[in-house]
Amino acid sequence: MVGGGQLARMTHEAGIPLGIKFKLLSDTPQDSAAQVVGDVVIGDYRDLDTLRAFARGCDVITFDHEHVPTEHLRALEADGIPVRPGPDALVHAQDKGVMRAKLDAIGVPCPRHRIVSDPADVERFAAEGVGFPVILKTVRGGYDGKGVWVVRSSKEAAEPFRAGVPVLAEEKVDFTRELAANIVRSPHGQAVAYPVVESIQVDGVCDTVIAPAPGLDPELAGQAQELALRIAQELDVVGHLAVELFEAADGRILVNELAMRPHNSGHWTQDGAITSQFANHVRAVLDLPLGDPRPRAPWTVMANVLGGDYPDMYYAYLHCMARDPQLKIHMYGKDVKPGRKVGHVNTYGDDLAEVRERAAHAAGYLRGTITE
Repeated sequence: MVGGGQLARMTHEAGIPLGIKFKLLSDTPQDSAAQVVGDVVIGDYRDLDTLRAFARGCDVITFDHEHVPTEHLRALEADGIPVRPGPDALVHAQDKGVMRAKLDAIGVPCPRHRIVSDPADVERFAAEGVGFPVILKTVRGGYDGKGVWVVRSSKEAAEPFRAGVPVLAEEKVDFTRELAANIVRSPHGQAVAYPVVESIQVDGVCDTVIAPAPGLDPELAGQAQELALRIAQELDVVGHLAVELFEAADGRILVNELAMRPHNSGHWTQDGAITSQFANHVRAVLDLPLGDPRPRAPWTVMANVLGGDYPDMYYAYLHCMARDPQLKIHMYGKDVKPGRKVGHVNTYGDDLAEVRERAAHAAGYLRGTITE
């Protein structure tokens, strides 16, 4: 697996019961997955020679991020190394302009959009009927709200162009909430779909995920799952695909982003589904039969733990575990920094209000914003 973050850490954990020999290319020995994986190579994923040396002897290469240069992945394939997802699929998660063009071509509903060249072009885009405010995104490299701007006039639009990369302009969708459809697809075409979830963002960062999305019309939920499965087939995705969606005020669902790796909106599956997203990603990239994605309980809630006032989580564990023996805590081994994702908690049960309260309390106590 290329990338040593928490997604690699949790994917490695899912492979242990299967006896999978897991090799990691990590930036530093301190990275989340590098702390727990036995076979770690420290190196730069942007260097082709490093990638080739790492891949030698591997049965398959997969990723915990989308940033490996597309041309490097093509070189690995030319060397005979299976890359999953492959570069022809992964480019749609790497480049938002390529993604939007492809989704338009296959008839997937998206916000109105186009590539813009400068602030004056943003003004023209707004005048084409979407109006201000306009969402601007660098086509490559953004995540967790980074590389995304909400601009209310062309005068505010200069910053995105300073990076020197193409900029995508999108209409600011009037939406009631954000949803995510998570699916997993194998090389021979088998695919499974998890329940559609509601994803609650705070300051551009995922805060809480509720599975399944409360009050979602079953027909609309089915449409979202079918849409994600169709995108995976059309793009030939292998492994986990997260399709982030807007539920628009007029009842439509629109595709916001794609991620071709395990995803924050699927972390609830570790404890809330029969087969987690991580276990199914492992199965998919190895072309093994996929596992059952159905939920174990009526409701599961995932809450991210952000760094706060507790640099040492151990004493917070005493309170959280004693208060809620059913609580599942997943920490990533990261240094605690304000606002940084350092872990998540999962709770599950029959009563949604109670399950949400338990998750929010545990995440808040681990962060230090709740002290009793």
